[in-house]
Amino acid sequence: MNSSMPDDFRKKIDQELAAGNNADRRPQRSKNKQRPDSKPYIKKTGHKNPDKVRPGNRPDMGIMTTTLWEYPSQHYDSQLGNMQGSKDYIGATPSWVIYQLLKRYTKPGDTVIDPMCGSGTTLDVCKDLGRKGIGYDLNPHPQRPDITQNDSRKLPLRNESTDFAFIDPPYSTHVDYSDDDRCIGKLDAGRAPDRTQQVMGQDYYQAMDAVLGELYRVLKPGGFLGLYVSDSWKKKKGKSGDQSGTFMPIGFELFSMMSQAFTPVDIICVVRHNNKLQRGNWHKSAEQENFFLRGFNYLFIMKKQPR
Repeated sequence: MNSSMPDDFRKKIDQELAAGNNADRRPQRSKNKQRPDSKPYIKKTGHKNPDKVRPGNRPDMGIMTTTLWEYPSQHYDSQLGNMQGSKDYIGATPSWVIYQLLKRYTKPGDTVIDPMCGSGTTLDVCKDLGRKGIGYDLNPHPQRPDITQNDSRKLPLRNESTDFAFIDPPYSTHVDYSDDDRCIGKLDAGRAPDRTQQVMGQDYYQAMDAVLGELYRVLKPGGFLGLYVSDSWKKKKGKSGDQSGTFMPIGFELFSMMSQAFTPVDIICVVRHNNKLQRGNWHKSAEQENFFLRGFNYLFIMKKQPR
């Protein structure tokens, strides 16, 4: 058939052929598009993380239905118009994690305890959702009079008096929380066995066992516990290569301890959005010395069975 093609159809074919010929060419970077780690980008936006979503533009907090949780911000947009906890607090818990737990496992008016309350994130989420929050901390935030100073190994509450417990404990000695010698964050979960310790990190796990025992005591039968934690890896001074550090499986150890008293409900993997993970030198070290950066946290959900 020798009939000629319409001009518009021939033009379209020519355009598609031209696009195919250029498909293997390396795309050119727009001169106006700046790298997320460039100084002009940081100066313009005020932050280093291009994925950070500013207040007022964050996604609505619907219920997350899989065991992989990810949200583009440390905080959600509060119904009360304020932030949950302090953005400057080192080791702050993502408030949306607590929100998800309280929406699933509590109802308005329920009593929620956080024995390591930090800058008050749990208390602020409780206010948003109409729960009664009780917060303790060994080193209370100076601007939070609603947090009571207390050692989490001995809670000043009567037996079976709370409906839900949340805890984000120290992940060994990765953060300097306090000068108080009682601080569990001063106990090394990677400490090798010696005359005083029969297993690695014995002092840390004994301290956490006391905390978990207290939470079991104050929870009502049928109440739930959420524990947010990460494993840890510590570099050995002067060492390099495969044996350059000590891995501490804190999550597995605490899960095993809790399972002796509580009934496991589920395990959630929470994706970590940490500015430190954006640093190229950290990734270079992890590759050269053959270790892994922490890319997720565990969220263990436990239940105290009814009688």
